[in-house]
Amino acid sequence: MKKVLSIAGSDCSGGAGIQADIKTITAHKMYAMSVITALTAQNTTGVYGVSEVTPEFVGNQIDCVMKDIFPDSIKIGMVSSAKIIDIIAEKLIQYKAKNIVVDPVMISTSGSRLLNDDAMDALITKLIPLATIITPNIYEAECLCGFEIKSKEDMEKAALKISESYKGNILVKGGHLSECSDDLLYNNGKFTWYPSPRVDNPNTHGTGCTLSSAIACNLDKEEDVELSVEKAKDYISGAIKANLDLGRGRGPLNHCYK
Repeated sequence: MKKVLSIAGSDCSGGAGIQADIKTITAHKMYAMSVITALTAQNTTGVYGVSEVTPEFVGNQIDCVMKDIFPDSIKIGMVSSAKIIDIIAEKLIQYKAKNIVVDPVMISTSGSRLLNDDAMDALITKLIPLATIITPNIYEAECLCGFEIKSKEDMEKAALKISESYKGNILVKGGHLSECSDDLLYNNGKFTWYPSPRVDNPNTHGTGCTLSSAIACNLDKEEDVELSVEKAKDYISGAIKANLDLGRGRGPLNHCYK
């Protein structure tokens, strides 16, 4: 059985973070493991508290996983401090980890910045360079490229700018565009667009976590990156179209719709 490790924060309401990752990995018939970087008190209406795990204990968790059930791929989500990022990067290098998907959780869906300057710098300079693919949304891509993104043309310009400092695969997610929700994959001078018609469903809590985990699962199958993204997009579209309706706010996806 293929093994996938998620390094991320915990969502007690089950829609995002570690919980969404485990559901996604299990739905792909793979073995899910987790390293928790933070506990969050949240539900479909918002985040009401965050308690970080110490960097030392994050490192301890990674050691335990790597020394016993070595993952075939790794998804990295919420990493809220520079010291946690440092230990994760150190361990990934130490254990020669492969198939690393980094979802650079820097900006919330509402546009609020989630990382301080030190953590942002560590994410960009230490963690992102280790990734096979990064999956920024529009707001996060703006942080990485330094200018506003309002169109598909802007997404291409952003990917080119980000590629000046990061040589891996860049998936710019277009879910926050007004004209469409198409995603763009860029690598080595090639643009690949993934058309995504908007689904009339406001319940999209955890979509970023779910997509990055699904990509990690497909990389685990030794698929190329383009096909891995395509299959992950198909999976998440189905999970949204299943129209699960839980909670009083922006509800979760149906990860087990198949």
